[in-house]
Amino acid sequence: MHDIERYLNIRTAVGASFGPDGDRLCFRFNATGTPQLWSLTKPGAWPTQHTFYDERVISASMSPERDELIFGKDVGGNERVQLHRLDFDDGTITDLTQHPEAKHRWGGWSHDGDRFAFTSNRRDESVFDVYTQSRTATGDDAELVAEGDGWLSLGGWSPDDDRLLVVRSYSGFDQDLSVLDIDTGERTHLTPHDGDVRYRSASWGPDGESIYLVTDRETDTLRLERLHVDTGEFTVVETEDRDHHTDDDWNVSGLTLDVDSRRLVYRRNVDGYTELTAGELVGPDRIDPFPEPDLPDGVAGGIDFGPDGERIALTVTSRTRNSNIHVIDLRSGESEQWTCAGTAGIPRESFVAPESISYPTFDDRSIPAFFSVPDDSAAGETPVIVDIHGGPESQRRPSFSGVKQYLLANGYAVFEPNVRGSAGYGKAYASLDDVEKRMDSVADIEAAVDWLADHPAVDTDRIVAMGGSYGGFMVLAAMTEYPDLWAAGIDIVGIADFVTFLENTGEWRRELREAEYGSLEEDRELLESISPINRIDAIDAPLFVLHGENDPRVPVGEAEQIVEAASAQGVPVRKLIFEDEGHGFSKLENRIKAYQAVVDFLDEHV
Repeated sequence: MHDIERYLNIRTAVGASFGPDGDRLCFRFNATGTPQLWSLTKPGAWPTQHTFYDERVISASMSPERDELIFGKDVGGNERVQLHRLDFDDGTITDLTQHPEAKHRWGGWSHDGDRFAFTSNRRDESVFDVYTQSRTATGDDAELVAEGDGWLSLGGWSPDDDRLLVVRSYSGFDQDLSVLDIDTGERTHLTPHDGDVRYRSASWGPDGESIYLVTDRETDTLRLERLHVDTGEFTVVETEDRDHHTDDDWNVSGLTLDVDSRRLVYRRNVDGYTELTAGELVGPDRIDPFPEPDLPDGVAGGIDFGPDGERIALTVTSRTRNSNIHVIDLRSGESEQWTCAGTAGIPRESFVAPESISYPTFDDRSIPAFFSVPDDSAAGETPVIVDIHGGPESQRRPSFSGVKQYLLANGYAVFEPNVRGSAGYGKAYASLDDVEKRMDSVADIEAAVDWLADHPAVDTDRIVAMGGSYGGFMVLAAMTEYPDLWAAGIDIVGIADFVTFLENTGEWRRELREAEYGSLEEDRELLESISPINRIDAIDAPLFVLHGENDPRVPVGEAEQIVEAASAQGVPVRKLIFEDEGHGFSKLENRIKAYQAVVDFLDEHV
């Protein structure tokens, strides 16, 4: 039997990016304990490491013209990402942004590779402005192209490099698009609308006159559409002879388009699993599909085209496969795994795949979930971890988790509900927990435990709530609303008090969070009523709280106050704070310490 440290040493390779000649594939690989930049030139070759930081590398994009890339890195999980350029010829690294107090969000290379774009809150912490910068410039040499009015990100440069596609996000389910003229700084609004509408994964079309995107402007789920820049007209993009789910069944979760080859790849999220379609634009609204890519069932994303448009590289994972980079030949659909991120000597065949299930809840809705049960479960003797995702505009999907596989190998079942408010099931489902309906999602957790009680393998006296971020709030809420259900709770970087959370979260994200939870000005009474800190007298089960000192999203004060309040009630409480982490734990030594402590906590109380 392997210990938790061995499972946490299972490696991941993610974030593929092709070099300009197609002979180098760069990616992020955590072989040293944190994700660093590596590259290789052929499948299965021993990769070359290029960065050697203790801190994580968050993103990387190869230049379209030179053997260099720009990558993002923060310090101690503070999310104040700085952009750096790596020259592969001599290995030199240049700090391009040099504003460590600000966040920088990558916006893409110009097609000639001479400039790059980004958004940053360096002028005003609460908003993101648009900048362009020469590849050789640094610091304040960046050009402020347009001052922002909120949370701005970029969809890339137009084919002639004279415009940028700008995305303004009001919430996770409401965005607007505009085109920014780089010379004049003028922004042209493309998507006026009422209510919440998603405009996601927006990319310039080959002619520079159209934008390809996924949207739910007239549907409950996201579908692939084209937006004409000059007229504002939308048309649905169809794939010829596509033998898959219809557009209305599931979300088209994203697209990647190669301007030069006119080739497009889009992903459909089918109950958490990825369906991939690749093809060539044979008209503005028609795709001639290539053979279906040969990929294992699971989750795939992070797609990058090779320079000739003949291949794509992407990250592939499943509950029984750790993340690796695959390269697909588009004409044949054949897939080849390029990286060899290992499983720390643990046999792949020992990993357990989940079952997709659904269960009824209080208002007769059906809640989707994944349920994994150890192979040797004894009737009525199996403890269960109810693992609740964050977001809430997120979704539990069947990707790999070393922690879950450890739990399964040690006799725990794992139940992962996608309660109301989760993404992946349409905007109506996602809105069912908004503001005053927040506690309905917590009631879905009670219904999950009711379903588990009828399962023949489950020991109902040993059910544990575990979750991170918003999932940490769900743990605390479930333990205070339904205290009799739980043997223990594990709150990782969770929200204890919505008022103090919104008061202290990063200025740059407060508007987005208030759109989901309610505003401090108008909904304070509601926010107080749903905050677990104000019902702490109801908590009964042992509680473990873990947090990062530098968390800019859910400040560490949320952990401190819930630990103090629960301890005052006589609840057995353990606290673990990491001084060099933020919203989650990225360093291997910290992950080992955190989850060994979780294992010890479970051994003691469950």
